[in-house]
Amino acid sequence: MDSSVDRIAQPWGARTPYGRHESWPARVDSYLAEGVTPEQVERWVQTASILHSDGDAMDVAVVDGRMAGVRGRAQDRVNRGRLGPKDLFAWQANASSDRLTRPLVRRDGRLVECDWDTAMGQVVAHTRKLLDERGPGSIGFYTSGQLFLEEYYTLAVLARAGIGTHHLDGNTRLCTSTAAEALKESFGCDGQPGCYDDIDHADVIALYGHNLAETQPVQWMRVLDRLAGGDPPRLVCIDPRPTQVARRATVHLAPRLGTNLALLNALLHEIIRTDRVDHDYIAAHTVGFEELAARVEKCTPAWAAQICDVPAARIGEAAELLGSADRLLSTVLQGVYQSHQATAAAVQVNNLHLIRGMLGCPGAGVLQMNGQPTAQNTRECGADGDLPGFRNWQNDSHVADLARVWNVDPKTIPHYAPPTHAMQMFRYAEQGSIRMMWISGTNPAVSLPELARIRSILGQDRLFVVAQDLFLTETAQLADVVLPAATWGEKTGTFTNADRTVHLSDKAVEPPGEARPDLNIFLDYAARMNFRDKDGGPLITWHDSESAFEAWKRCSAGRPCDYTGLSYSKLRGGSGVQWPCNDRTPDGTERLYTDGIDWAHPDVCESYGKDLVTGAAEEVVEYRSLNPDGKAMLKAAEYVPPHETPDEDHPFQLTTGRTLYHFHTRTKTARAPQLNAAAPDVWVEASVADAVALGLDEGDVVEVSTPRGALRGRLRVTDIRPGLLFVPFHYGYWDTGNGHAPDRDTPGRAANETTITDWDPVSKQPLFKTAAAALRLVERGDGGSAPAPTTTASAPAPVSGARAVPATTGGRSAHVTQTPDPTWDSPRKEVR
Repeated sequence: MDSSVDRIAQPWGARTPYGRHESWPARVDSYLAEGVTPEQVERWVQTASILHSDGDAMDVAVVDGRMAGVRGRAQDRVNRGRLGPKDLFAWQANASSDRLTRPLVRRDGRLVECDWDTAMGQVVAHTRKLLDERGPGSIGFYTSGQLFLEEYYTLAVLARAGIGTHHLDGNTRLCTSTAAEALKESFGCDGQPGCYDDIDHADVIALYGHNLAETQPVQWMRVLDRLAGGDPPRLVCIDPRPTQVARRATVHLAPRLGTNLALLNALLHEIIRTDRVDHDYIAAHTVGFEELAARVEKCTPAWAAQICDVPAARIGEAAELLGSADRLLSTVLQGVYQSHQATAAAVQVNNLHLIRGMLGCPGAGVLQMNGQPTAQNTRECGADGDLPGFRNWQNDSHVADLARVWNVDPKTIPHYAPPTHAMQMFRYAEQGSIRMMWISGTNPAVSLPELARIRSILGQDRLFVVAQDLFLTETAQLADVVLPAATWGEKTGTFTNADRTVHLSDKAVEPPGEARPDLNIFLDYAARMNFRDKDGGPLITWHDSESAFEAWKRCSAGRPCDYTGLSYSKLRGGSGVQWPCNDRTPDGTERLYTDGIDWAHPDVCESYGKDLVTGAAEEVVEYRSLNPDGKAMLKAAEYVPPHETPDEDHPFQLTTGRTLYHFHTRTKTARAPQLNAAAPDVWVEASVADAVALGLDEGDVVEVSTPRGALRGRLRVTDIRPGLLFVPFHYGYWDTGNGHAPDRDTPGRAANETTITDWDPVSKQPLFKTAAAALRLVERGDGGSAPAPTTTASAPAPVSGARAVPATTGGRSAHVTQTPDPTWDSPRKEVR
């Protein structure tokens, strides 16, 4: 029977319990705009989520040519019909009245509307001038994790082979580069070993710095349904905050920031000491075990307890669970990726699975998760610092093969040094060697660290900035040319989620005004630039999304991420399909490494690896000598202290992160009423002990400061570990929706005013979770409470005498229909 649930107050909805090794029951979540009935829906158009990496499959309801709601797709392998709060409500942003509808160019210091020929004419003229005067190294492209595969691939071709620049990266550098690097370090190649179906079979699930409940809420629903069923899994949670995951965990470890590697080395120590290892698997499929065992030999729980500030006994309990698991599933996300020694720590999670032989079978896998919906595509297509198809830039035969696909001379493709990562690109722009930056689908003026520096870089007269986006974001306001883009639901394309599932998103409605799909913008630019291959023909031969997809298939053929068995027709109407999908695996591939390690041989691997402490790149000769047969690599690393630690002036550690109801810089979610009301403004979390020591209370306005800057927000007192402050990073300088900016003489509300320009030496991912900070009272709260949700890790601590905090609810406008029947399709309409 259908039920109606406030999905702001109950974000994970009702339970559908199931037991271990059973199939996850379907439950279709649907939401229609007020006043719209199912009978009024003219058609349902298939797509998937664009606001997290889960890849939740859904259909968009269309009424009178406009979006009118969404429903989950019961037949899809990823979500079985369920949708999270962002899936259910954020589509409303597409119709926001402040969408960009015409191009803008800067004249006399102001952005003014113009036509497309004028805007693109300026971009092309500036490109040609820089190529003539300074060469391809003067031009950089910084893209997103929210475009479609076809758009990334087109961008990669025009940037690498058209312009010939080394400078192409995405904001996926901020969320997923450590995932990619950790997989390359252990397995020689990118690609998630496990899949979401492993949740159905695991008896222990370990989550390392991964707030699954808020970042991938539908998979948390899956875990909750397992916990409510027979033979539930035991959870190990490593997180300094009291997340929903932590509250349901058998063992919760809350380590001091920057000590993840020490903790993981201690867990490995215990598993090796107790001989909970698969010696046959290690001998057959790995190299490096002796070095790993020697490195962690002295990393006892007592040693780690002193560094991590967690009880040694609890470390032992976690190791017992991990070591005794029949089928172990591990997931990793930003609590590892954006912290000190990120890649080194993530690799130790891989090591744990390799020494236990926990790969390639149901319930035994690793998910080095992504933070964005199409982060996987940036990596596959070469739009984030890699070569397309997981090719190795150090391998001349890989470069030659890519040159063959593009019909260009191999020397055309820059491969004389590592591709430039995003943080280095902005440094080059700061120094003046990059003179043009094309920013598509991202908002670095809020999302990058040390924002005063980023604003200064983007505001330089000598830097020509192109911003391609939906709204006039903080970044677009600093641009010289602004290009209005179409978004999800307004264009057709494919995207791949964190467990390699490829979905097709069909165009449902027209974009507003003159806004264009990103693919059309890139194709227009390539045509105006007249990019040519070595025979004088057009470099880019495709003209729409489907022909671009076919071109990508040719590029992916024979590579780990092989798409040759996929097509738009195959992806339309059913479930998403996991790559590799080809003649050998026409229905896709659930799990990698089911029979050994496939892509680590020196001739085929994507990377020869790096030193996990220094980041120094290794060469093929060294790699070949250590791993001649292409086995998985057990790479050890020594713990070293973080670069910035608390002191007398800055006695706290500061971490930034996400909340369930928002995505990145709130470009879309702030324009969805239900989501915005659930978390309308920034807040600061501190522990009960620290609040008491400083005489602070719920709702007080406080200031958080670091050596780089400060922010202000209301205080939420939680069960976070003492000595730690948390601030959500979603809130920019501008109050999205009303255009209000605070007085620049006082601190604003952007968390990244305070974060440090520092990055992991291996993955080059910025470290958003390592700052030392001070906390002070600005003014009393006058009985008010912080604007933080009570349903999430931000729930207030139960403190005697504390101010009452109203529960987070959404009211009637947030009620969602939940239908347990997997055949639900009422009214029956064609789904395309």
